[in-house]
Parts: sequence; structure tokens; C-alpha cells
Amino acid sequence: MDKAKLIVALILAVLTVVVVLQNTEAVSTKLLFVTVTMPRVLLLFLVLAVGFVLGIIASLSWTKKKKPEA
Repeated sequence: MDKAKLIVALILAVLTVVVVLQNTEAVSTKLLFVTVTMPRVLLLFLVLAVGFVLGIIASLSWTKKKKPEA
């Protein structure tokens, strides 16, 4: 089982490197009234991080509601 986890982790690491190397060009992104120019990989990372944090917050709020009161 440990070898399977290691293989999956290595595959994910290789795929991450491929995505980073393929998305280095700059893109313009409009944030409300401001236009920001940044590398696409940074934009992808920021969207991933925001989604991850929102998922954790949603998960924590749902688990608190499901706990029975003592």
C-alpha cells in the first residue's frame, strides 16, 4: 500500500511540473475594476488555493452541524 501511495504521489508531482512548464506565459485578469497581469501558473495556483480553503471551510461548517449535542 505504501508503494501505491508513493507511485500516485510521483505521478501527481510529474503532472504538476508539466502544468507549470506549459503555463508560463502572462495573462491579463480583470479583478473588479483592476486588470492584473501575471503568469498563468500563478493564476492557476491562486484559484486552486482559494478553492481548497473554501472547501475546508465548507467541510468544517458541515461537520459542526452534524455533531449531536450532548
